[in-house]
Amino acid sequence: MNIAAYCRVSTDKSDQLNSLEAQKKFFTEFTERNGHNLVKLYADEGISGTKIKNRKEFLKLMRDAKQGLFEMVVVKDISRFARNTVDFLQSIRALKALGIETTFLTANMTVLGNSEFVLTIFGALAQEESANTSKRVKFGKKMNAEKGRVPNIVYGYDKTIGDYFNLAINKAEAETVRQIYAWYLNEGFGASKIANKLNEKGVKTKRGCAWSQNAVCRILTNELYTGKIINGKEEVEDFLTGVRTVKDESEWMVTDRPDLRIVEPEQFDKAQEILKSRHQAFNMKHERQSNRHLFSTLIKCKECGWSFRRTVRTYKNTYIRWVCSGHNGRGADSCPNAVTVDEDELISALDEYFAELLKNKQGIIKRVVKEFNKVYKQKEDNEQYEQELIEELAKLKKTRQKYMDMYTDDLITREELNEKIGGMKQQIEKLENDLKLVEYNLNKGDQLEEIIQRTFKNINSITSVRDMNNEQLKQIIQKIEVDKDGNVDIYLRLFGDLGLDESVLINDNHT
Repeated sequence: MNIAAYCRVSTDKSDQLNSLEAQKKFFTEFTERNGHNLVKLYADEGISGTKIKNRKEFLKLMRDAKQGLFEMVVVKDISRFARNTVDFLQSIRALKALGIETTFLTANMTVLGNSEFVLTIFGALAQEESANTSKRVKFGKKMNAEKGRVPNIVYGYDKTIGDYFNLAINKAEAETVRQIYAWYLNEGFGASKIANKLNEKGVKTKRGCAWSQNAVCRILTNELYTGKIINGKEEVEDFLTGVRTVKDESEWMVTDRPDLRIVEPEQFDKAQEILKSRHQAFNMKHERQSNRHLFSTLIKCKECGWSFRRTVRTYKNTYIRWVCSGHNGRGADSCPNAVTVDEDELISALDEYFAELLKNKQGIIKRVVKEFNKVYKQKEDNEQYEQELIEELAKLKKTRQKYMDMYTDDLITREELNEKIGGMKQQIEKLENDLKLVEYNLNKGDQLEEIIQRTFKNINSITSVRDMNNEQLKQIIQKIEVDKDGNVDIYLRLFGDLGLDESVLINDNHT
């Protein structure tokens, strides 16, 4: 008889793969012993049995069955065939319809001679075994999470010998992590440019691969680098479908590990703000982060908000000009700004502008201090508001926890819990954001002198704007805005760093 054999292991661990080799050997001996002809052995490695669609070899077996390549399928155990009762029965029925016998050797069972009721019982037992395995895995993960263990391999850390779930800082990789944050926060580099710089230096990822934009973003968004281990953000809702659900922040398991800190929490928070603002800028203003040219993403159209883009024309001489992306790319109906900014003229204007700033340094500092005091003169009111936010946030969290405890003690249903705390998450997030903003504003006074001195130090170091690069210019200039009449306004980053209204200009003259 022509037969096909099927075997599967659910993980790619060495002991399971050894089991797979043992199964292959078992089927070879079985066919020889019984005088059958083994047409093909189908084997899925490292694949779960709960979903047939992921098992390529199993699907191939079912296709070959339709071609009449064999008369019987041999499987060592029902759980190797499927751990999902529905998939199990559907596959058995499909083979029965083709007149193909299915034999489970461990149970000494053949399908064609048994009722579907018996098969359903065995299939349900296999599914229940999978469910219990899922529960054990969840329990193990929960225990590891409560102990602050990290199951993943993370760049910047090494696994502790003898304790796989514990980490130790890798000094060389930690320096690379700090460099990534420095480039991103201080130099204004984007994730793509950082990846390119790391690759140019020959730095490899943890798995010895080249860096990518996504790999850099994972470094910038991993709280572990601040010494905070967070587990339980998601969980598998149904082991059969594998669908994951995002858990509420109050249910996360957080462990503080200062010994694992590579970057300061303030640096991490600032990186998240920049990531969020850049994401919003791209989605809302069509603004990509670019450092390629001197004025990349610095020149803005006052009419449509799009960035100006660089154009090069060669006729006897080479001319570099900047035009509105909205007008140039989408037409006058989209944006009326047809102004062309000559790069050489803009560089000359900026050189004069910076020279004027240095000449009037004392007067400018007085204007900045005056504007700052006007905005933050009600610091006492801010402090009172901060205290009110803290109290309201604590009250809301306490109420939310009360309902969570009631649900845990089976005093209310899940529906009642959702009804009670449905809108609280958004309220808590808003209060936390308001609190961060107030705390940020209250600390601005300490930063005033430092930001002013840093700005003028950067300006004083300029010999010519032509000798600068995009990152250096962005340390001083927040944006250059051009309207449809050709008027150019220059906004210093000084105001943005202090949180002042960016419409306040150092100079009231148009370039």
